[in-house]
Amino acid sequence: MANDLLNSMHISAAGMSAQRTRMDIVAENIANAESTRTNQGGPYRRRQVVFQAIPQKQEFSNVFNSTFQTGEHKSVKAAYIAEDKRPFREVFDPSHPDANAKGIVRLPNVNPVEEMVDMNSAARSFEANVTTMEASKRMFLKSLELLR
Repeated sequence: MANDLLNSMHISAAGMSAQRTRMDIVAENIANAESTRTNQGGPYRRRQVVFQAIPQKQEFSNVFNSTFQTGEHKSVKAAYIAEDKRPFREVFDPSHPDANAKGIVRLPNVNPVEEMVDMNSAARSFEANVTTMEASKRMFLKSLELLR
C-alpha cells in the first residue's frame, strides 16, 4: 500500500513538472508575440510542449495484482519542445523597420488568446496534480496513524 501511495505522489510530481514546463513555454510565447527578429532570423515561431507517457517500474506483486485491475500505472514527462509550423501573420505596415519592399511585416504565429487558454489549462492541470498529491499525503499519514 505504501508503494501505491508513493507511486501516486511520483505520478503527481511528474505531472506538475510537465505542466510547469508547459507554463514556461506559454509565457515565452506571450513574451515574444510581437518579436519580428530572432537569432535564427525572421520572426519568433510559436513553441509547444509535447508530452510522453512513461510506464512505471512494477514489482512482481504489482504485476500480479494488476491482472485484477484495469489500466497500467503511467507517469508523464515533457518529451520535447516543438515549433508550430503554422504560417506567420502578415500585416501591412510600411513604417515598420522589418517591412519588406511591399510594406508587409511578418509577425510571429502566436495568438495571445490561444496562449492564455493554454496557460489556464496548464494551471488547472497543475492544481489537479497538487490536489492529488495532497490527498495521497493525507492517506499516507492516516495509514501511519493506524499502525500506531
